[in-house]
Amino acid sequence: MYALGGKFMKKKLLAGLLAISAVLSLAGCGEKKAPEKETDDTAKEKITFVLDWTPNTNHTGLYVAREKGYFEEAGLEVEIVQPPEDGAEALVASGKADFGVSFQDTMAPALAGENALPITAVAALVQHNTSGIISREGEGMDTPKGLEGKKYATWDAPVEKAMLKNVVESDGGDFSKVELVPSTVTDEVSALTSRSVDAIWIFYGWAGVATEVAGLKTDYFAFRDINPVFDYYTPVVISNNHFLSEHPDTAKAFLGALKKGYEDAISDPEKAAEILLSAAPELDPELTLASQKWLSKEDKADVSQWGYIDPDRWNAFYEWLNENNLVDGGSLAKNIGFSNDYLS
Repeated sequence: MYALGGKFMKKKLLAGLLAISAVLSLAGCGEKKAPEKETDDTAKEKITFVLDWTPNTNHTGLYVAREKGYFEEAGLEVEIVQPPEDGAEALVASGKADFGVSFQDTMAPALAGENALPITAVAALVQHNTSGIISREGEGMDTPKGLEGKKYATWDAPVEKAMLKNVVESDGGDFSKVELVPSTVTDEVSALTSRSVDAIWIFYGWAGVATEVAGLKTDYFAFRDINPVFDYYTPVVISNNHFLSEHPDTAKAFLGALKKGYEDAISDPEKAAEILLSAAPELDPELTLASQKWLSKEDKADVSQWGYIDPDRWNAFYEWLNENNLVDGGSLAKNIGFSNDYLS
């Protein structure tokens, strides 16, 4: 989920957590032919990368790597495509895309049971979960207990509600007193100023920054600050298991080039935002630059190796899902669904 604002969260939770069962039938279709090559001396291996949503600052490093020729230098020709209705996970699992963007929580139901999808997270795009609850400033919702008696915009997803219940009760609140209003917020600023809802789950790197750009004063608390188990990985790069097994060197080459793109975006967010805006001119320039600057401190954060996934943090979140019976199809095994083996 840094999926970013409300519309990105809709893609993440609704198409992911609620609709992932629609793609489980693809689990046996994960084999993909070897990356295609041209016949001339400048042959490039063709790689398909599927986004989770429309281009945004989650993806900036990808566009920087393409624009600066890092993929070409690695002998790759990368095509960036939009996700199908059933999500990036489905396309990667089917072998029609080699890599894509997903989220640890969205992956969970796809990794469980006999029909688990053949996908693996191979890099973290943001090192920490930047999601939390935003509200209008000064109305008592700066802590989870303050949500009692307030209107919270919910997607009505089990993991979402379980996490919210956990933090409210951890703060001494009564979750039953939170007014759950089914709503898919696409404009957080408008939703809060119109008072249609009081509190919204956001990813601060886009929606939170958007409120700052708009001059809206807000209160905010992050899930990971209430319960460290919620510091899971969102978003991540996923790949097809058969592709990784058959073409490990290509996977390493791709992630090496992608790393360069993201590290450039970290060191020069202004130029990176310019490159993203060139690829996606429909984005708001002021918000894109502000978001990119904010994320430049989060993409790598406190690790020395870009993309690294901490096994303890990954496993802790899945253990919590298991303990709370939030995974249909069975429990999630330790160390399932991720690998650091392809990072450089």
